Amino acid sequence: MAALAGEFRDVVKQRFSNGQQRRIFWEDVFQGPIGELMLSGQETQAREALQAATMGSGELHFGEVYLVGGGPGDPDLLTFRALRLMQQADVCVYDKLVSKEVMELVRRDAELIYVGKSRDQHTLPQEDINQLLVRLAKEGKRVLRLKGGDPFIFGRGGEEIETLMEHQVPFQVVPGITAANGVSSYAGIPLTHRDYAQSCLFTTGHLKDGSVDLDWPALVRTGQTVVIYMGLVGLPEICKQLIAHGAAPELPIAIVQQGTTQRQRVVAGTLASLPGQVEGAGLRAPCLIIVGEVVRLREKLAWFAPSPAAE
Repeated sequence: MAALAGEFRDVVKQRFSNGQQRRIFWEDVFQGPIGELMLSGQETQAREALQAATMGSGELHFGEVYLVGGGPGDPDLLTFRALRLMQQADVCVYDKLVSKEVMELVRRDAELIYVGKSRDQHTLPQEDINQLLVRLAKEGKRVLRLKGGDPFIFGRGGEEIETLMEHQVPFQVVPGITAANGVSSYAGIPLTHRDYAQSCLFTTGHLKDGSVDLDWPALVRTGQTVVIYMGLVGLPEICKQLIAHGAAPELPIAIVQQGTTQRQRVVAGTLASLPGQVEGAGLRAPCLIIVGEVVRLREKLAWFAPSPAAE
């Protein structure tokens, strides 16, 4: 970034004779979209943008979208890059699955726009969210699109950047720790283990027309761990179908509520017993289901103890 600034030093000095004006100009460059282009490795685009800025009004207010994975809930699991972009956004468009602890780290004066989705209830349809991001960016705002977990794992991040690209809106993608590895780790359940599971499969347990439409034969293969997102409501049907397609009724399974946070709860059992154990337990979304022999390791490996006073 310093080398890039050096290339344009004389040009900027000729354009801004006042030292304070030059300082403000360079602050806008380093702290704005041009600086972000350099930090994300897009040097050619940064050079072109800086060239345009030295020929224009000096106001570098063109928008950009930051598609950021907020992780499974614990703010300590954010990446440095995610935190940096969260601190400089003008507006934050955020989901239901972003924890309140992570939201506390968004820039204090940023405008907050909630677009969360619950089962059968969407604050905004996905297409409207896509267009909202385009509109805000074209207004010259730095838009933080904050999602729980990782944007590209059941997060519809791909759909959103398709729209951004169609409208030629600059964007960055910051991966986050997805619920599967974050929540399983905090529950003391390794997703793979030399003695129990040599592969791992992620799927979603959303109900469709009263049933769960999954590739059941693939889910009951031995030597693997299955992680099911968004499966709380469909848990009884999931266990029933796994058994019907050949899984042993005594196969270990666990469901984890709001993993990695102080509200984490884990209920472990078998395919035959877990629906009854969960009934009346009052679990609240988001919940993650883990199926496989690795669940047996929980009693030995559990290390995270949420505060009993946490709500």
